[in-house]
Amino acid sequence: MKNEAIRDYFVMNGEIIENRGINVFKNINKPPIYEVIRVIKGVPLFLEEHLERMRKSSDIVDYQIYRTDKEIEEDIKKLIKENNVENLNIKLLCTEIQGKGQVFLAYFIKSYYPESRVYMEGIHTILYHFERENPNAKILNVSFKEDVNRKIEENNAFEALLVNNQGYITEGSRSNMFFVKDEILYTAPKGDVLLGVTRNHIMEVCNKLGLKVVEENIHIEDLSKINASFMTGTSVNVLPISSIDKRKYDSVNNIIVKSVGDAYLKDMKKYLDLNKKIWI
Repeated sequence: MKNEAIRDYFVMNGEIIENRGINVFKNINKPPIYEVIRVIKGVPLFLEEHLERMRKSSDIVDYQIYRTDKEIEEDIKKLIKENNVENLNIKLLCTEIQGKGQVFLAYFIKSYYPESRVYMEGIHTILYHFERENPNAKILNVSFKEDVNRKIEENNAFEALLVNNQGYITEGSRSNMFFVKDEILYTAPKGDVLLGVTRNHIMEVCNKLGLKVVEENIHIEDLSKINASFMTGTSVNVLPISSIDKRKYDSVNNIIVKSVGDAYLKDMKKYLDLNKKIWI
C-alpha cells in the first residue's frame, strides 16, 4: 500500500511518527478496515458515528479492533495538535502488519472540498458496473479504487455510480446516492450499500422536513423518469448531480435538493457548535 499520509506526522498505536521516517504503509498487505472523518475548525465531524461504523465494519468481517474509542479520540487530538491543522480529512486505518501485530493509524489525507461554483453547476457522473463483496463493511479495495478512479478521470467525471449485476444503481464509488422522482426521494436499501454517516444525517433531515424517502434501488432503465439526484459524502455534503453519462438533470434548481442541502448544513453547524469546547 502506498503512503497516502500527508503533513509532517501521523499517529500509530498512539505514538507520533514522522511522516518522512518509517514507511509502515508499504508493509500493509491485508485489506484494512478504515474510516474517513472531516475535521472542521479542529472538530472531527460526527466522530462518534464514524467510530461506531468502523466497529460495525470490523464485526462484519469478524475482526476485533483493540484500540478503544477514547484512545482513538486521543490519537486524533495528537494528530491535529502536532500538525497544527484545523481543516482537513483524517483517515483511521486498522490492519495487521507482520512483526507488529495489529496497528491502528490516524493520519491526514489529501482532501477536496468543492467550491461554491460546483454546487451551483452540479457534477457529471458515470455508470460503473461493480458490486461490493461486503457492501456494509468499509474495507479498502485497492484494485477497485484504482480502476474506478481511472474511469472517472477518463470521462472527466466527479463520481461513478455503481451498478450491480441486475442493473440497479446502489451507491457511488465513494458516496451515497439519492434520486428525486415525483417529490419522493429514493435511495438504496440498507443491506445493499455502505451506510455513510452523512447519509444517516440526510435521512434524519428528510424526516424533519417531512419528505418521503423510499429505500429502493433505481434501475438504470428508469433514469429517464427521475427529476433530480444528488450525492452525499464526508467532503461534499449534499452535491447536486447535473448529468449521469449522457442524461442531463436540473438538480441544482430542484427545491427538494436545495432544502435537503440547506438543512444538512444547519445540522453540521449544530454539531460543531456543541463540540467545539471539547476539541479547541
